[in-house]
Order: sequence, then C-alpha cells, then structure tokens
Amino acid sequence: MKIGVIGGTGTVGSRLIRELTDRNAFVRIVAREPEKHLGRFPNAEWFRGDLEAPDSLEGAFDQLDAVFLLTGLAQNETSQGIAAVTAIQKAGIRKIVFLSVPMMEHMLHIPHINSKIGIEDAIKRSGMAYTILRPNNFFQNDCWFRDAILQYGIYPQPLGSVGLHRVDVGDIAHAAANALLLPGYEGGEYPLNGPEILTGEAIAETYRRHAGTDVRYAGDDLEAWHRQAVLTMPEWLVRDFRVMYASFQQYGCLGSEQDFARQKELLLCEPRSFDAFVAETVIGWKNP
Repeated sequence: MKIGVIGGTGTVGSRLIRELTDRNAFVRIVAREPEKHLGRFPNAEWFRGDLEAPDSLEGAFDQLDAVFLLTGLAQNETSQGIAAVTAIQKAGIRKIVFLSVPMMEHMLHIPHINSKIGIEDAIKRSGMAYTILRPNNFFQNDCWFRDAILQYGIYPQPLGSVGLHRVDVGDIAHAAANALLLPGYEGGEYPLNGPEILTGEAIAETYRRHAGTDVRYAGDDLEAWHRQAVLTMPEWLVRDFRVMYASFQQYGCLGSEQDFARQKELLLCEPRSFDAFVAETVIGWKNP
C-alpha cells in the first residue's frame, strides 16, 4: 500500500514510519522543511507541504491509498487540520487515520483537546473512510524530563493522584499501522491505553527503582509548575497544559474495561508496560 504521513518528523510519526516501512508499505512524508531531515527514513519519499499554506499541499497525496494525519500543538491547530482534510479529500484518498485525543466530557474544555473537535467533524463529513485514534498521555513525554529525573531527582509532571493509563508511542504506531494497512477499522474510534494506573508518585517510584537513585514527585502545585514551565515553553502552551493538568488532578484519565476490549481489536496485542519503558529508557539515558 501507499501511505501518506502528515506529522512524520515527531515522536509518534517517526515510529509510525518505521513501522510502515518494516511492513513493506510505500511511505510519503509531508513536511514543512524536508531538508532538515536529510538522511532520516531513506526508504521513504519526502514532499514539501505546509498546513498553514494549503496551496502547498497540491499533489501531496496523489496516488496514495491512505493518509495518517497528526496535527501538532498550535494556536491554529483546527484550521491546519481542516486544511489537511480538505486537501486529502480533494486528492480522492479513500482512507484517513487521525491521531486525536480522549474526548471524555470533563476534558473538552482543554484547549488542545477542543481544537481537535473541528478536525474530527471535517473528517466525518468528508465521505472518506476514517479511523480515529484516542491515545492517553504518552510514556515518551517523560524524555523531556531526563535531566530533572537523573540530575535533580525530580519527576516534574503534575499528573496528580487519581491516575492515568499512560501509553507507549510504539503501541500507538502499531495501532495506526494496523488501521492504515488492514481492513475492518473504518468508521471506528479506538482508545489506546497502557496497562497500569500511573499517578505522579507511582511514576517517580518507577524511575527511582530503575535509576538506582532517589527520585521524588514534585507535587501538584500548578502555580509552581507554571513558573518553571514558562521558562522553556510559550505562555499560551503553558496555560493549555495547566488546564490539562488540573483536569488530570481532579479526574485522572483512565480507560474502562470496554476501552481495553475495544483497543485490543485494533492493537492485536497487549500494550507495553510503563515499567518496561522506564527500564529501557533509563539505560539509554545513562549510556547515550
């Protein structure tokens, strides 16, 4: 099959491209600046296209069988996503797989979650066969916290004490590849969760065990987190994440038994554990 990938240079997209090429699919990566990624994915084709410049997408999806769409965090994420859907539909693509988010009612006020509602609506109105993926918070987000964990003994993400069924990006990529390459998932919406309920304290304990050094949870103080976060992230994104963390602290983000049964239909295997992720990741951090 011939697959287009929008969002192929990031954490999820890069894993998906490896998964697709390993499964002998032709892959075309649509990226704003392909020259920044020379040497990556030598078996894939690159196409210069920018979701903020819809005319640049002309020809991006010609002769493809399906497209994977991942929209990055942006203040105009909805308009970017709709531009992509419009171009994909215009190219006559039969199938689209969209990486969305959990849509629990208590989460819909979170800005980057709300941004995806309009994109999903455009996909559902497009007439294309679609699959929507709803992954939980990624294990791999912790890679941003390597120095905090190893050098300062702090796990800084204020996830709270209710817990999340966080998920491995490898499982997301595998599920996306299945949705793109295999029949039977059209019209479906699939949650993607990891097997453990992970609180801030439980995550810190897992890193402490595998790092062999003290790691403590920084706590739930969102004011303190905000003051630190604005040193490294744009203010609009910090405000967005703060709303998200407040929701996590109050409600968590947990999969139900029905969610796990549903995701197994697509994933076709058991999800990777957080313990296995941390064991491998800490070794990589210590032996770069």
